[in-house]
Amino acid sequence: MADNAISAPRSLLPLRLDDIGFQARGRRILEGISLEFAAGARTVILGPNGAGKSVLLRICHGLLAPTSGRVVWNARGSGNGRHRQAMVFQRPVMLRRSALANVAYGLKLAGIGRSERQSRAQRAIEELGLAHLAGRFARVLSGGEQQRLALARAWALEPEVLFLDEPTANLDPGATREIEAAIARIGAAGTKIVMVTHDLGAAKRLADEVIFLHNGRVLERTDAGPFFKGPASREAAAFIQGELL
Repeated sequence: MADNAISAPRSLLPLRLDDIGFQARGRRILEGISLEFAAGARTVILGPNGAGKSVLLRICHGLLAPTSGRVVWNARGSGNGRHRQAMVFQRPVMLRRSALANVAYGLKLAGIGRSERQSRAQRAIEELGLAHLAGRFARVLSGGEQQRLALARAWALEPEVLFLDEPTANLDPGATREIEAAIARIGAAGTKIVMVTHDLGAAKRLADEVIFLHNGRVLERTDAGPFFKGPASREAAAFIQGELL
């Protein structure tokens, strides 16, 4: 190899959580969380309200610092990997500009040059079926269209890892199908998906593996098929039966 060859960036994955704990206002939200996220499988985090799912996702993404324990990305010097991972929230914030400009602005913040960010923004819009809405103001789009735009904005960054927090919450069935198809497409393109959801249907359709969280602790981690056929914990069984919300 030539001396001036540029090597490919080292993978961020695996992402390791070592004995993570988190407290807020004197309340324990997470305790003793030790997990490793590797490339490939789509990971869905399930659990009842108050289990700590969204807090866990924010700690992974770097928006929150754990009270105890540590978050370790594989790549040295990557910090929290912010430039190579992205997150989409349940209620995405849309800027007062067009759909296409929303995507391009995210790329600008990531330091992408003008010519490249325009082509990448256009490509992401097209990939998620929003090309016909590129010139529309983002804030007048429907909830499902805004969520797809948020996915496009994240995917345009070409993240190695994409964190999703309840991406289909409060959407009608048609919009939910479109969002799930987009997530599947992003995952198939090689991006690691880590998703929090309360929707068992979405979890069954999208998950390769399931992490079940209850009272701030991981009770199960297993392949999706065995989990939904026969969970190992009574809490997970009650959750699947709708007895634990």
